[in-house]
Amino acid sequence: MRPVERLRARWRASSPTAKVAAVAIPSCALAGLLAATAANAGLFAPLASARPSPASIQVPAPATTMRPPATSRPPAIPTPPTPTTAPASPTPVPSPPRPTAHTTPSSVASPARGPQGPISPLTGLPGAAGRILAVKIDNIVTARPQTGVNSADVVYAIEVEGGLSRFLAIYDSNHLPQGDAIGPVRSARESDLPILQQYGKVDFVYSGALSKFLPVLADANVFNCSPDQDGSFFRGTSNAPPSNLYTTPSDILRDFPGSAPAQDVGFRFGDAPDGGDPTDSYTATMPSASFTFTWSAEQGKYLVAMDGTPADTTDEGPIGAATIVIQKVAETTSPRGFMDSPGVPSPYAPTIGSGDAVFLRDGKAYQGSWSRTDAGSGTTFTYQGGAMRFHPGQVWIVLDPQ
Repeated sequence: MRPVERLRARWRASSPTAKVAAVAIPSCALAGLLAATAANAGLFAPLASARPSPASIQVPAPATTMRPPATSRPPAIPTPPTPTTAPASPTPVPSPPRPTAHTTPSSVASPARGPQGPISPLTGLPGAAGRILAVKIDNIVTARPQTGVNSADVVYAIEVEGGLSRFLAIYDSNHLPQGDAIGPVRSARESDLPILQQYGKVDFVYSGALSKFLPVLADANVFNCSPDQDGSFFRGTSNAPPSNLYTTPSDILRDFPGSAPAQDVGFRFGDAPDGGDPTDSYTATMPSASFTFTWSAEQGKYLVAMDGTPADTTDEGPIGAATIVIQKVAETTSPRGFMDSPGVPSPYAPTIGSGDAVFLRDGKAYQGSWSRTDAGSGTTFTYQGGAMRFHPGQVWIVLDPQ
């Protein structure tokens, strides 16, 4: 047994059920938000902190695992520890062997088919549709670089408290991150649920939520997969809490096997339409966050910079996507009156309705629109009176507050 395995075995034998603190803390870089941090903590559902991890284990290697609160399951075999000094180029972490006793088939036939077989409705790439896993991922400066972002089919960038941003990443079970780790995982927000409704009832991974939001999540059409329901999480050592919580996606999908398969949410893929304006770079902003997308003809995708810094990952290199959607939304405050801190309403990005949109693909920008009639419908993206065709591959959607 390797030292890491022995260490995890001792923790599993001696540690009581662990849960994770789910407190949304604004970036320390924003001095104006520091005063709200303490008040913020009292508004979130209390979860006990995980046991500290040894300094020798780095993300995405599991440092502290958490066991399910109600049922036991075979212990996962941890990934090998990574060096304490980050390499110049991030190295993919191999997937650890997984227990097979509870394995559930992860793929179903896709309704979309091309000449060579099924086509993913979320990426336009060949392959059967797997079950969907949605993960809320932190995006403050101290949470970067993230893990597993480049493996997502769709990435939503959404405004949260203080004008900062977080990701809601949508994964297909047939192509999870190579290292079987995603994060850092953070708390759910009110804007997430309407987005997820168009995907069907899916596994939703998050660290916690506002206390008043928990009953809404419990009644929502999702499988709630937080540390309150499952133990498929671990603490890394590269970041400080709370931005050091990671999930093992294969374990989530095993423990919650009922997640809906990938389905049509309104994306259309194909050749670029006529028109468009040559655009090498485009920037979308939130009050305290920015995203710049720079076209790379060599890589055939837009490379992402966040807050002026090129975005990277721990496992799959620079962040980039083939299609970028700047979905302009009528940003407002929580319809339920939720507060991030006393007197500070939570921001809310409505995705039911209509508005303008900018589509970036193949080095051009296309001015168009989006519309969605109700929560059960997908989103229609339009250019010059017809469906806007995306480039096959990962899709980024920035909910640009107006």
